[in-house]
Amino acid sequence: MNAPAELRWAAKYPELGTGPIPIDPCVSPEFFEQERQKVFLKTWLKVGRVEEIPNAGDYKVKKLDFAKTSVILIRGKDGQVRGFHNTCSHRGNKVIVETGEETFGKNKAAVVTCRFHGWVYDAKGAIVQVPEEQKFHACFEKDKNALTSVHTDVWEGFIFVNLDPAPQVQPLAEFLGGLGQHLSGFPYHELSHCFSYHTYLDCNWKVAHDAFAEAYHVATIHAGSFPNVFTSGLQNVELFGPHRTAAICLSLQNDPTPVAKIANALATGSLVARRGASMLPPGVNPDHREDFAFELSVMFPNLLLHVSEGIWFTHQFWPVSHNKTLWEGKYYVRPPKTNGQRWALEHAQCLQRNAWLEDTATMEDTQIALESGAKPVMHLQDDEVLIRHGYHALEAAMHAE
Repeated sequence: MNAPAELRWAAKYPELGTGPIPIDPCVSPEFFEQERQKVFLKTWLKVGRVEEIPNAGDYKVKKLDFAKTSVILIRGKDGQVRGFHNTCSHRGNKVIVETGEETFGKNKAAVVTCRFHGWVYDAKGAIVQVPEEQKFHACFEKDKNALTSVHTDVWEGFIFVNLDPAPQVQPLAEFLGGLGQHLSGFPYHELSHCFSYHTYLDCNWKVAHDAFAEAYHVATIHAGSFPNVFTSGLQNVELFGPHRTAAICLSLQNDPTPVAKIANALATGSLVARRGASMLPPGVNPDHREDFAFELSVMFPNLLLHVSEGIWFTHQFWPVSHNKTLWEGKYYVRPPKTNGQRWALEHAQCLQRNAWLEDTATMEDTQIALESGAKPVMHLQDDEVLIRHGYHALEAAMHAE
């Protein structure tokens, strides 16, 4: 017996099953601690873009609350980006004091200096200078007390780190696998004008993540921002190991407002518009659907990367505790060249920001309701297949050797 058309993803991926999903991964402090140890401390995580530190000596410090650390990303004189724990080898002070979730700086000599006692480190982590070095005892060896390095690599301009202290880890390209190939070749660097947002939410990171990983909610939650614009069904769902991707499509039943028509004619900034596919990688929208809006891709564990013609954007969900998450949303377009283009991009972003506010408005209520214990499981419909796959991928990572 063939599966009905409305259950096509269950038919394509029967290994995912169709049963309900236990809520324990979203509410259990014990599960969170295991997840922190077995997933987030051992997996490649996106922490920046190469454009943020373009020159030798430029650095970025990224706080990682789940690991009780922050990471220094610094570009050396050889052009390579390296990562280090932000911990001085002397008495453990932070080498660079953060001014927020992300801190930026530069030094022409490509060094960083601990403000506490003035220890200086170069862009390879080695100690350059120790004030009053002659007063240290013979057991102290500079070449054995460099900054603690972090596995760091770059894919398509995205900087990733892996906090696993093991000398060797799975190469980033191998970890990204087919999804890395699927999304390669998009001109991310050309679309560099960024609208950036972040906030802390009182919910588990998966509750936040799941709210962005399906289109079933669009007709209800986004009835104000995007009325009758997107369809609820996914297209071209593909699974790549722990990663996953799908196409989000337009309904083609709603014309833009007069103001939106003007904005869309001036600049590419809105997802609510039909456009070409000149910059899309060949695997994205392979059947050249007229209603294609954007590709929704999930890089395990916590990054959503979306690409569209002239637009790309990310959502990232950083766990803080079992019921607290840092959400970061970044939306990238081509830099405006005229005041008209700037206005058009601001108009588009106001709509997008409102939609993100609508999304985040559900998350804390979801967490509270789940923690009540009134429901032990969550029921997913067929087009919530990305969420279902996410819990399967998480379970596999939790039980990996």
